Amino acid sequence: MTISIWRYSHLTLAILSSVFILLATLTGLILAFEPISNQLKPYAIKDADGLSLFTTIENLKSEYDEIISIEIDENDFIAASVLTKAGKNETFYIDPFTAKKIGDIIEKTPLFKFTTNLHRSLFLKSIGRVIIGIVSFLLFLIALTGTILISKRQGGYKRFFSKIVKEGFNQYYHVALGRYALIPIIIVTLTGVYLSLEKFSLLPSNKVSHTIKEASSIENPKQLRADFTLFKSLTLKEISRVDFPFSDDAEDYFFIKLKDSEIFVNQYSGEIVSEQGYGITAQASSWSLLLHTGQGNTFWAIMLLLTCIAILFFMYSGFTMALNRKNKSVTIQNKYTKDNAEFVILVGSETGSTFNFANTLYQALIALGKYPFISELNSYSTYKKAKHLIVLTATYGDGEAPTNAKNFENLIGEIRQQNTLQYSVVGFGSLAYKGFCKYAIIVDAMLQLHKQFVPNLSLHKINNQSFDAFKDWAKSWGVSKGLALNIEEPQKKLTHKKLKQFKVVNRSVINTDDTFLLELAPEQKLKFTSGDLLSIYPNNDSVERLYSIGKINGNILLGVKKHEFGLCSTYFSQLKKNDSILADIKQNKGFQFPASAKEVIMIANGTGIGPFLGMLNDKNFEKAKKYLFWGARTQASFQMYSSLVDEAFYNNKLSGLYLSFSKEKNQKKYVQNAITERYDLVCRVLKNDGVIMICGSIAMQKDVLKTLDRITLGKLKSPLNDFEKRGQLKMDCY
Repeated sequence: MTISIWRYSHLTLAILSSVFILLATLTGLILAFEPISNQLKPYAIKDADGLSLFTTIENLKSEYDEIISIEIDENDFIAASVLTKAGKNETFYIDPFTAKKIGDIIEKTPLFKFTTNLHRSLFLKSIGRVIIGIVSFLLFLIALTGTILISKRQGGYKRFFSKIVKEGFNQYYHVALGRYALIPIIIVTLTGVYLSLEKFSLLPSNKVSHTIKEASSIENPKQLRADFTLFKSLTLKEISRVDFPFSDDAEDYFFIKLKDSEIFVNQYSGEIVSEQGYGITAQASSWSLLLHTGQGNTFWAIMLLLTCIAILFFMYSGFTMALNRKNKSVTIQNKYTKDNAEFVILVGSETGSTFNFANTLYQALIALGKYPFISELNSYSTYKKAKHLIVLTATYGDGEAPTNAKNFENLIGEIRQQNTLQYSVVGFGSLAYKGFCKYAIIVDAMLQLHKQFVPNLSLHKINNQSFDAFKDWAKSWGVSKGLALNIEEPQKKLTHKKLKQFKVVNRSVINTDDTFLLELAPEQKLKFTSGDLLSIYPNNDSVERLYSIGKINGNILLGVKKHEFGLCSTYFSQLKKNDSILADIKQNKGFQFPASAKEVIMIANGTGIGPFLGMLNDKNFEKAKKYLFWGARTQASFQMYSSLVDEAFYNNKLSGLYLSFSKEKNQKKYVQNAITERYDLVCRVLKNDGVIMICGSIAMQKDVLKTLDRITLGKLKSPLNDFEKRGQLKMDCY
């Protein structure tokens, strides 16, 4: 399986540096608590930053015999080193308004000392610092390649923050958190690299050099320093540190470290005898330290803490996804060579999941004694005996070819086949993406224009890897070839850990259409909405069944058709009130009611009405005008749903109801006929940015789509595909 260079780079970098990133992250997570705990200490005095240096010195002079230094740290804690009236040299935090001691200097705890050494050098001194510097850079590259992967997945940099399709917990939150943690991770990694380079003197020196100029003559050398204009104008907000002269010698000066420069001041005249600003390197060092440690800023320290947690999640989810992908990968083992094959199956897949579908088709053909050959689109070649080409391809990003299909367009233009081949294209994608199955559309167009290929079936699109939809296509394709294909879904490892208990609240009698309603109450608090899917493995069968659900009064409503040999429908039909079942709910964001639409047309046949019954009676969507087209065999079929539909109608939640019955003598009609009769409504809804939702059988879906396409082409001069691209068409058919 060919994988993207970016995904390969992302994974390889993560594997190479994983142990060290884990250590650096865990220690960084602990160290993030240090500035937070420091900030919680009550040593920052309100409004002290506006106090002048002059007043601060005067206050200290009244309290102590001698002042040695004053220092204001990142937490705005003011420390004074003084000689007390008792003759002791002490350093402590002060209140600058009173000069009183308010606390001892905070000592680094043994835990933070140990963790800091481990974080900086792994206790390996210089070698450890080099390793940590390299790991920081590798983490930066991982973030960079991750950004590229997200952009490609979302369909370009402009759609970087657009909605993410939830294909799984790890995948979804790996992408979602990655977008928001990107900036902090880049800051942490680059500042880590900078501090490492600085430690090894690989950056320009930031040492400030002073040249003391000769002071002016002083008429009164004993001028009181409190009178210095400079000291009256400087506030503590501007100062980092003040060192007082050691002696009365004129060569001993005040040394004042400001935020952006440092100065020497004559202790008798108050004249600045030297002033040097900090260069870019020194300021970059200061900012790197603050941004990397979070010292003095609780908000940023919390951000660093959350970033460390996010990195740990990325490591877990990333390796889990890679492992799952590896487990899902299919090794191609062809029984026949490409030149002996009658059926050629070519696959385009970014993650490898489409190969599972291709393999089931391959195995079904082998079982019938046919000669299939399976390969990647990039391996397109000559096939001496081939008569049929089947392309199964996913779409990457906003219509890009998957990595193992990027060369197909060139190859198909260069390679000449000996025979004319009949072809079929199956696209895999998600309706949540703007470019749903776009690459499959491109491949289909390429083959249509090629003289050596003849279409067999029209392009078939599959949403969210629906195996039922694939089986439906395979059945149609097999019939077109005179083959009785038996497509078997790969068995999944069944686990009950994720399944929840649901109690049967009600089950209607089975009506003339062999359909019935089943109402289930979750036995624990669950978040779901109409249009989501109930996932169930009846009688511990390994094959997952999915049912579109409606949400009524907090319960799940299912419309079920009982099939004679249907394992799941038979299981449902035998349930009684108060029975419990194990199942799960899967979000189906591609088929949820469009909250912003003003008008929505719902089209269904049979039990496909289930999710619409929930949407019609949902208080959250009362403002939207709703129109329901529903088709069944007889009027008697509708009785089971009539109370819920009537409730919506009489409460003004349903603006139009259009029923069609295919077996009624006096009004034989299909749902697509009713849509044709109401073409004006369809046009108005689509023109006003409304949405059409379809739920029911695949056969009904095909006919309805053809009808809608005729209406939009004829009346709106646009193919239905244009509205589908704008998200105005939502489907969940089976």
